[in-house]
Amino acid sequence: MAEITSIRLLHNLDEMHDAVNLQKTYWGNDIESVVPAHMLFSLATSGGHVLSAFDGDKMVAVLIGFLGTDVQEPNRPAMANLRIVSKRMLVLPEYRGQGVGFKLKKRQREFAIRQGIRLVTWTFDPLLATNAQLNIRKLGAISTSYLQDYYGTSTEGGLTRVGSSDRLLVEWWVTNRRVEERINGSRGLINLNQYLEADTTIVNPAVVDQSGLIIPAPSFEVPDSSLGLVEIPVNYDGVVGQNTDVAQKWRLHSREVMGRMLAHGFTITDFVRDTHDGRERAFYLFSQADKAFERVDFSNN
Repeated sequence: MAEITSIRLLHNLDEMHDAVNLQKTYWGNDIESVVPAHMLFSLATSGGHVLSAFDGDKMVAVLIGFLGTDVQEPNRPAMANLRIVSKRMLVLPEYRGQGVGFKLKKRQREFAIRQGIRLVTWTFDPLLATNAQLNIRKLGAISTSYLQDYYGTSTEGGLTRVGSSDRLLVEWWVTNRRVEERINGSRGLINLNQYLEADTTIVNPAVVDQSGLIIPAPSFEVPDSSLGLVEIPVNYDGVVGQNTDVAQKWRLHSREVMGRMLAHGFTITDFVRDTHDGRERAFYLFSQADKAFERVDFSNN
């Protein structure tokens, strides 16, 4: 099995060309998608970072971030809203599933704390269970914002799936006790059965059609309780490959259910994958901040 021997910050322009080539393994030569070497160099020398993982001398992963602020409160001093915007993370296919992304994010957290920055933000497709498992479950990030067609609907740049580019905006409060417990594994994670035993409602239980495809629930109601589980496909890319009509139904369905849950004051605080009713299932946990079973603690922020 391939192994990571080091993770370090890139500083010089020559190294940035290797980071560009690594991006091309996923994005190809699409100029809309590949961050060029001179831009990476500018980020790395102006408060941002280009973190890379190596197997010996071979660069196998990269994580790009830069300093940003909150555009929703432009009248506040920038320092009051300062954050790290985590723009891109790529891992070579043969190194995926080995915790490389988790190690890179841990190093990014250390970088943020050294700079005195408490918040790291990024976006990801809410229908990608693997990403949710890392971002929400393992890293302890939360989300209160569903962004509809955030990158538009154009197929250029590879940011859309079946004509849409919906995203969840992730908030990672890196000095928060809950995040530290998730990162260090010092707090036991709650599994699906435990949530169900605590009378957590499955808001939108999916069904299996005659062909074996997972179909979104025909209807749902926002629960009158502090917790709710919102189901997504375990493998949305597989659904896209099998049936684009079903994939589009999932997009519209998840857009509606997640949007309504967030509008009713819920926050995404966990993600679970487990076997339930004879098949593997994947769920976001939505919690009411004032009475959540696993409360998001902002006392350190």
